Amino acid sequence: MGKCKQKTHKASSKVFKLKKNGKLTYKKSNGNHQTAGDSGKQIRQRRNKGVLSTSDAKRLKDFI
Repeated sequence: MGKCKQKTHKASSKVFKLKKNGKLTYKKSNGNHQTAGDSGKQIRQRRNKGVLSTSDAKRLKDFI
């Protein structure tokens, strides 16, 4: 019998995307509705993807 493989963690795989360069990206929160009280700068910054830090990405790459 072969060794057991690590299963994909489905919740994490739906949140994080693995890029070709090995970085994990995610969509920033609080940008869909009720943004009237936020400044324009806050709303613009939430439009861009977030990049996970390398130390966190190392832990999560195994099961994504």
